[in-house]
This record gives sequence, structure tokens and C-alpha cells, in this order.
Amino acid sequence: MKITRSKTSRLDQVDFENLGFGAGLSDHVFRAEYKDGQWDDGVIEPYGHLRQGLGLHALHYGQAVFEGQKAYKQADGGIAVFRPERNFDRINLSGERMCIPTIPKDLFMNGLMELIRVDRDWVPSGKNQALYLRPFTFASAEWVIAKASDQYTFGIVTCPVGELYSGAIKVKIEQEFTRATQGGVGFAKAAGNYGGSFLATRKAIEEGFSQVLWTDHKEHKFIEEAGTMNVALIINDVLVTPKLSDTILAGITRDSILTLVREWGIEVQERDITVDELLDSVKSGDLQEAFGMGTAAVISPINGFGYQGTVIDCPFKEDGMATRIKTALSDIRYGRVEDSHGWMHRI
Repeated sequence: MKITRSKTSRLDQVDFENLGFGAGLSDHVFRAEYKDGQWDDGVIEPYGHLRQGLGLHALHYGQAVFEGQKAYKQADGGIAVFRPERNFDRINLSGERMCIPTIPKDLFMNGLMELIRVDRDWVPSGKNQALYLRPFTFASAEWVIAKASDQYTFGIVTCPVGELYSGAIKVKIEQEFTRATQGGVGFAKAAGNYGGSFLATRKAIEEGFSQVLWTDHKEHKFIEEAGTMNVALIINDVLVTPKLSDTILAGITRDSILTLVREWGIEVQERDITVDELLDSVKSGDLQEAFGMGTAAVISPINGFGYQGTVIDCPFKEDGMATRIKTALSDIRYGRVEDSHGWMHRI
């Protein structure tokens, strides 16, 4: 693959003591193009502007998917990516739903790993910091015809990040807006899923919440997922989480957490959870903890639920299950313990 290095770096503009989330993109990008039925070899080049015009297909018809993953500075000074094969599988699952051609595995993996090597100095080493990786694919033909594109761009951008949420959060149980419907694209990381959620999220933030807790589209009766993460409840020492469906994203962090918790001998139930059950478990004291889980959110304790104009406090334990899970997952990701699952891909 051709690599063109930037003549000047923006690394000195990054305040690693006060990292936010999602800004401060790294010096280089990976880019590959799909034309005439095949992907090219891809290139690494300095971060820059798109080459397309205002007829860009993705702008008009939303044919775009993406992934979120992280590279971590290891205890021995190396760099490793958490479960990249799962992100490869999921971006192609999302792409299939959006009529985007399959990305070859060697193109995805080689592009990702070589990009991290080129920008290895951007991988932060602070507590709970990582290099966020954003692979994405979008329709890159230039026409305004309502059909699938015949050209696509696969790109990867990166940026050093801290925690998305620094403490416990409150979420609003959504009863008006809908994120996903059965038969739709809710299980995919389609760009439009997130754009369509912004209004509900903004309203929730204006009401004092950090995120929306989405419910089903038919009756707003069943809990599904939060805006940036899957959700789990600890009810009478059992970890309960909504079962996966075509309206819920199959989180890689979620899968990893369920694996760890089962190994600890804790019962896990993947099943339907009604809003009434959630609220009743709070009132009865059966709910011991609630938390979100995702690549960006990592583990985010929930200490309150908004419902029909009221806020219902949720138990929050500094030394509870959420903290135990976060510590165990972090120890694996940062190379402080043996990676018995083979989750970390060394650069």
C-alpha cells in the first residue's frame, strides 16, 4: 500500500491532559475506493478534504455505515487493538443491509494496523485513554438517482480520546420518538440511525439527562438500548440485558462483558425487559445497579431514569458490579493481565 506522510504534524495541538471525545483527528487517514466491481489496494495519506462534489450519493440517500473501536497503549509500551475482527464482521453486516459491497478482510485489517503504526505517537497513555478508530464506508458516486451507488469509499480516521462519560449518568426512557423498527436497519451501524436520534437526544439533554434509553416502536413498552451503548441491569444478583434483535445493535463490548460475567459464575439473562419491570424493580429494591456498555461509553453507571416527567433514582455503587467489570475489561485492554480470550491484536 502506498503511504504518503504528512510534512507537518498537528500532534502538538493536542492537550493529552484534557482529552475530550471525537475531536482532534490524527495526522493520517486510510482510504480505499470501490470502482468497476472491485476495491483497490488503498492508501495512507495526510488528513484532508474529500474529493467529491455536492452530488455525492451518500449526502442524498444516506448510504453510509461505520464502526467504532479502540487501540490501547499496553503496560509494556506496545499497542494493541481490541477485537478488530468483530468490527470487521459488523461493518460488513451493516454494509450488506445498506447494499454496500463487502470489504475484504486483508484490506480492512492491513489498512487499520498500518494506519495505527504510522500515527503510533497519537496513541495516548493516560488513564482510561485510547486511540479511537473510526472505519466507515459511504456511497461515492456523484448522481441524484434513487438507487444504490456503484462507487464507494472505505476510510479510517483516528483520534486520541478520554472517557465519553466521566461519572454516573441519568437517562430518559423515551416514550415519543423511535430509533428503530422491526425489519429496519436498527441492528446496523448505519449513519442515519444516529442522525435520526439527535432530536430526541437533544431534548433529553435539555431536560437534564445525558442520554436517551430507547424503547420499542410499537408500544414504547420494552427497553432496547441507550443512544451510545447497550444497557444492563443487576436484578437480585442476576445480570439482565435486552436480547438482541433487528432493532438493537450487537455491541462488541456487550458480548465481551457477558463472556466475563458468565465466567465469574454470575447468571446472565438475555430477554425482554419492560419499562414497568424496570421501574418496579427500582421501587422494590430488587434493582441493585444499572449501567451502559459500549466502545465509546466503556462502562457507564446509570443513577437515574427519567419517565413521564419525573426522575427515578437508581442505586449506584462505587465498588459494585459495574466497577468490577470495568476494571477487568480495562486490565485486558491495557495489557495488565493475561489475555486468555485472545481479544487483543498487537500492532
